[in-house]
Amino acid sequence: MRTGRIERKTAETEILVEVNLDGTGKYDISTGIGFLDHMIEQFSRHSLIDVTLKVKGDLHVDQHHTTEDSGIALGQALAAALGDKAGIGRYGEAHSPMDETLVRVVLDISGRPYLVWKVRFTQEKLGELDTELIDHWFHSVAQAAGLTLHIQQLYGTNNHHICEGVFKGFARAMRSAVELDARKGSAVPSTKGQLGG
Repeated sequence: MRTGRIERKTAETEILVEVNLDGTGKYDISTGIGFLDHMIEQFSRHSLIDVTLKVKGDLHVDQHHTTEDSGIALGQALAAALGDKAGIGRYGEAHSPMDETLVRVVLDISGRPYLVWKVRFTQEKLGELDTELIDHWFHSVAQAAGLTLHIQQLYGTNNHHICEGVFKGFARAMRSAVELDARKGSAVPSTKGQLGG
């Protein structure tokens, strides 16, 4: 089983993350931010990656540290589970429709972290989550997991639908990218023989 476990403790957050890339989409999420919990649950369910994520953060200050650090820790756990990335599909792409909204997510588990974010929210909050932190969460995941990640809102007006489309699209793209390809065997999917170097 390809699993990763990260325990991360700073003066701002205390986090435990466990992932299983070969799971069934089981989740146990508690960040202290209800809407963020709901979105990470969507990621787990639709990627089929089992995720346990427990955060105790300084929410009395604001949501920034909890959101950022949860993304960092999840990305680190994904990277740990991927190991040398031998045999993976590497690339993932998904179009995610949510009623009037359509989102496209394309990614490469390249080891070269980069986020292109072309999503526009017209509300300051979804539930209690500050919408300005959503792209920051994805930036944190991409940096820590080594993803080249492109997220684009093609159209849509409902902020909840846009955000949910983003997370579900990310999930489906990750599912494709982390799946093992029997034809590749134990080969790392790069002519360099390694990813990220």
